[in-house]
Amino acid sequence: MADKTRYSDEELAEFKEIILMKLEKARHDFEMLKAALNHSDDNDISDTSPTFKVLEEGAAVYSKEETGRLAQRQEKFIQHLESALIRIQNKTYGICRETGKLIAKERLRAVPHATLSIDAKMNQK
Repeated sequence: MADKTRYSDEELAEFKEIILMKLEKARHDFEMLKAALNHSDDNDISDTSPTFKVLEEGAAVYSKEETGRLAQRQEKFIQHLESALIRIQNKTYGICRETGKLIAKERLRAVPHATLSIDAKMNQK
């Protein structure tokens, strides 16, 4: 039997379900990070507290920067998952962009937005 060149519609449907679940969670996490950045769910007294708490303000700034970086990473993850859904629709999902061979199912289940097989990923380093 010849090597498969693409995943079947049933296999693509399985991957789509995995991606949709991850996408829903990623969007929820992103919204939580955005809310933390905007203090939309905050009952803080920062607008009435004394301004001489320099160390606390420094920690707050660092925390906000870290939350901003996490939000950026989450947004990028969401974009990768959305791109994977497009590849499923185009029936090119699971094909390594370097080798043109199928990416192992186990890898796609663990990293559903992967575009490189393990071999291609190892050769990048």
